[in-house]
Amino acid sequence: MHFIFKTEYGQDLKLAKHGGHIFWYSLLMLVLLAAPWLVAEYWLAQLTFILIYSIAGLGLMLLAGFTGLFSLGHAAFLGVGAYTQAVLTNAGVPFPVALAGAALLSAAVGFVVGLPALRVKGIYLGIATLSFGFIVEEVMARWESVTGGNAGIHIKPPEIMGWKLSSGEDFYFLCLLITVISTLLILNLLRTPTGRAFVAIRDSEISAQSMGIHLAYYKTLSFSLSAALAGVAGALYAHKLHFISPDQFNILQSIDLLLMIVIGGLGSVHGAFLGAIFLITMPQFISIVKDYLPPVIGMAPGLQGLVYGAVLIAFVLFEPLGLYGRWLKIRTYLQMFPFYRKGMFKRQKSFQKSDRLK
Repeated sequence: MHFIFKTEYGQDLKLAKHGGHIFWYSLLMLVLLAAPWLVAEYWLAQLTFILIYSIAGLGLMLLAGFTGLFSLGHAAFLGVGAYTQAVLTNAGVPFPVALAGAALLSAAVGFVVGLPALRVKGIYLGIATLSFGFIVEEVMARWESVTGGNAGIHIKPPEIMGWKLSSGEDFYFLCLLITVISTLLILNLLRTPTGRAFVAIRDSEISAQSMGIHLAYYKTLSFSLSAALAGVAGALYAHKLHFISPDQFNILQSIDLLLMIVIGGLGSVHGAFLGAIFLITMPQFISIVKDYLPPVIGMAPGLQGLVYGAVLIAFVLFEPLGLYGRWLKIRTYLQMFPFYRKGMFKRQKSFQKSDRLK
């Protein structure tokens, strides 16, 4: 068990609180760098999708997990970024410029969508973002001169300074680099006054406003930053698939993104990555297990939806903090054994509820 004795303010500014963090995250980075030589091409492609969804999850986690604003149309930002990247890349724009354009346009759209958040919240905000998702999907389907309509649009491989990233290994390293940069940006943002304002709004808008936090500014800023990250993920998603169409960014995709952060663990950066791993690996697990099930169950068309729903209900009822919350409990149990007390987290949760104003 680690006991951190702080003697200077600089210790609060460090991302790694102790040597264990440096060791394990360095080991994880080495494994990720060596992944192209350790796993087969298929699993490397799945790992690339995990990195892409992690970027989108970081954006939605910033909005829902740290600001408390839920979105049911987040796939629309993914689509805006994907189509912007496709149009600019096919027009000959360099990849970094096209990626920045996808992020900026998604952020601008996110700012517009964030305006309803100034007046509505909860289920009404969810309905507003859901409506926005339908509008964007319809625009992508009808604006055939730009998006190709329902026929879709192909996208060229990314090219950086004359180097075409056409292989799966090259594109994987590109996604890994962008994921690391996005993670560091989010971690540092949460330590700034802006990040603390987001968390204050999530915990209590009344208390945050009484402390001088401008709710309109920070809510729209959260939507914009979240949409920008989703736009970056959408751009990488388009390059990975080489082809995009409007039906790839529908309400089901938005539900998958929301499911990802809820199961991963709301309010934690780790939860975005754990949720992405769940979202990508669960269909693989279902396809393997269903071969051993009776044909009536294994061949049922709604098996995946049933499993997803059951898992979500189980987490909401028994582990609201998600996979990361469960890991924290296991880690605390191992660190404090044999002095761990069963009701410790339950008492902590009841204290937090009584301590804050809603």
